[in-house]
Amino acid sequence: MSAFVLRRLLLVVPTVFMISVLTFVLSNLTPGDPAFAVASRRHGRPASHAEVVAVRHELGLDRAALPRYLHWAGGALRGDLGKSYSTQAPVRQELFRRVPHTLQLALPAMLLAMLLAIPAGVLAAMRRNRPVDQVMRVLSMAGACMPSFWLALLLIILFSVRLHLLPVAGRGGLDHLVLPVVTLAMAPAAILTRFTRSAMLEALGSSYVLTARAKGLNERRVVAKHALRNAVVPVVTSIGVNFGILLAGATVIETIFVWPGVGSLLVGAIQQRDYPTIEAFVLYAGVLFALLNLIVDVSYAFIDPRITAGSSV
Repeated sequence: MSAFVLRRLLLVVPTVFMISVLTFVLSNLTPGDPAFAVASRRHGRPASHAEVVAVRHELGLDRAALPRYLHWAGGALRGDLGKSYSTQAPVRQELFRRVPHTLQLALPAMLLAMLLAIPAGVLAAMRRNRPVDQVMRVLSMAGACMPSFWLALLLIILFSVRLHLLPVAGRGGLDHLVLPVVTLAMAPAAILTRFTRSAMLEALGSSYVLTARAKGLNERRVVAKHALRNAVVPVVTSIGVNFGILLAGATVIETIFVWPGVGSLLVGAIQQRDYPTIEAFVLYAGVLFALLNLIVDVSYAFIDPRITAGSSV
């Protein structure tokens, strides 16, 4: 068990390193000149060549790429993600201020998706090719294919504009959470339903389930203790991936509902060509996915101890 966890921990280090390299390279390959954008904002007009050169030197953009990467990576290791080009405030401060707001949406959305998807997937597998299964498959397909921005607008028109039951946008009380949380939960719920159904169908057709039924065990016990427990590994994987997507910031949904999370922070940074903020966001998202994958991998050992015994895992 400890060797399994240690191997997974060691894999995180090169993963984070490659994320940092790709983050720096891709952010510097984006079109546009951040020095021109910063200088123009400062002077309230299109900046001259001399002003752009001065700002480029001030921001360190006139140095070679490798020294700039080493300086940025060294600062990131110390927790210093630089200063925003637009606000001159520390990027770490603004990023960490936004993370709790994103958590307010991501946690209930993921919980709602699990509460809807896992029972629906189990029920669909137990009623394979029956009307219940057909309805679940159609609903899950529709939920997975439906654009989130379109669903958000439909919910706003119905519950805010026509029925006047919920606020349109903004951050406030619990009523402000309903529409963005429901919108965010739909796609993960649809995906999880299909994963759960597929995993349960495979488990229900396995030899150990057939043996349990032959022994005369209650069907509910067979499903809960034998089939669902062995089917949960791919479901946990899907939960980890979808939760990472939500924590990385549902950019479109946060923008539509004017929610001050990390997704809306990224939109503003892209519009203003704020490289330090963009790099901090991508690094945050990459490290977050690496840690979530680590947690999911470690959870496999508790769900199914046979996984740690395989040398190829």
